Order: sequence, then structure tokens, then C-alpha cells
Amino acid sequence: MAQIRLDKFISERTEYSRSQIKELAAKGKITVDGTAVKRSDTKIDSDTAAVNVCGQELKSSRYRYILLNKPQGYVCSTDDKDGETVLKLIPQEMRTKGMFPAGRLDKDSTGALLITDDGELAHQILSPRRKITKIYIVKLARPFENNYINKFAEGIKLADGETCLPARVKSAENSDKLAMIEICEGKYHQVKRMFAAVGNHVERLARVSLGALILPEKLAIGECMELLHKDVENLFKPQDFDLFYSQFFPVFSANLINNYL
Repeated sequence: MAQIRLDKFISERTEYSRSQIKELAAKGKITVDGTAVKRSDTKIDSDTAAVNVCGQELKSSRYRYILLNKPQGYVCSTDDKDGETVLKLIPQEMRTKGMFPAGRLDKDSTGALLITDDGELAHQILSPRRKITKIYIVKLARPFENNYINKFAEGIKLADGETCLPARVKSAENSDKLAMIEICEGKYHQVKRMFAAVGNHVERLARVSLGALILPEKLAIGECMELLHKDVENLFKPQDFDLFYSQFFPVFSANLINNYL
């Protein structure tokens, strides 16, 4: 039995401040197990209590994990000074204090982006030692060349002299300017810089997989969904690139063409 103050429980799972929670409780806007609780310092069992705030039921889980299908024009930042942030796309009822994008996608890039308030999990995902794989669909300015496959597998040397870890890349069967690439790093603008190093240019980029967590086909651009525990675990599982290519390339490349080309 994990006893915790009601205001702390709510504060950790919403954007409400302690003073706001106190006011809501006084107005009868907060219920625990179906009964209105007027005192915000009431102790509850955080594992079993059914807490409802203004008609919204809160989950017992301390942290939230949101998968966003990021659209173009938004920055992966918590600061509005950098431009419109991806956090604006998260519905109010899904937000918590301290929520941030765990990883980056360029302003003009789209696709799978994890948003969470779990700093430890984000650290694990971003740690180079973990080598979490990420798969992208790209639209190239010039035709794909077969020598890219070996060059990427050997480790591309970027313009600044930095060498990338080995990566896998394949072109589309029905288009010589569409390709799928898998990397296990997160260098700044890495995919774009890798193709630039072989004399090509990325015109469009969409991330479609984080580890074994696949961007759902039905999750429209700009929409998000809350992840279940098993979904979060998939972030740390390996993805079979060849199988993924054969199963999902037609779907994701069609989405890229329909939405941006």
C-alpha cells in the first residue's frame, strides 16, 4: 500500500499546481473512488485509488509516455522561443509538468517522436551505449545508388570528419528516389548528413520506428497516443530491418508520397 498525499498524486500526473488542486478540491471537483474529497492533503493509496479531476480519471502510473506522429513545422523543444513546439500538439488532458520530447526530429521532418516526463527512461533511450535503432523513410533529390549499401554498412564519414557507426539502407523497388535507412545513433541531422556525404540530398524524412516500436499506420500526422507498458518495452527491443522493409516499406512510402510529395 503506497500512501501519498492527494495533491502530490495529482500534481505529478497533471499540469495543475498545488494551489489549484486545493481550490478544485474545495469546489468538489476531485473524487477518490467516486466520493468527493474536499481536502487536498488527504492520503490515498496511489496504486489502487481511482482519482478523478474535473471529470478526467487519472492513471496510477507516475509517468506518461506519448507517441506523436510529428508533422512538419514544429520543433522538438520545450521552449517557445525556438518556434512552435511539439508539446502544443499534446491534448491538455494528456499533459503533465516536466513533459519533454525524448529525442529530436528536425523542424521539417515527420514521424515517430516519444514525449514523456520520465527523465530516466529518456536517458536510457538516448544513451549511445544502448544503440536503440531508428528507421526512417527518405525522399532523395537524386537517384539511389547501389554503392550506398556498402558505404553505409562500412560507416559513413561525414563532412566534418566524424564517422558514423555502420547503418543499413535499401532503396524502394518502385522508386529510385525513395529509400529506407536504419541507424543506431542520434547525431545532429545525421541521416541528412550521411546522404550528403555520398553526394545526395534528403528532401523529405519520416521516422517510422523506434526500436521495435512501430509508428501505427492509423496514427495520422499531428495525432498522438498514450503508450502502454508493453509499447514502452518495445523501445529497447531490436527490429529486424529486412522483415520491416518487406512488411512496411510500401505502407510508409505511400503515406510519405500522399502527404508530402
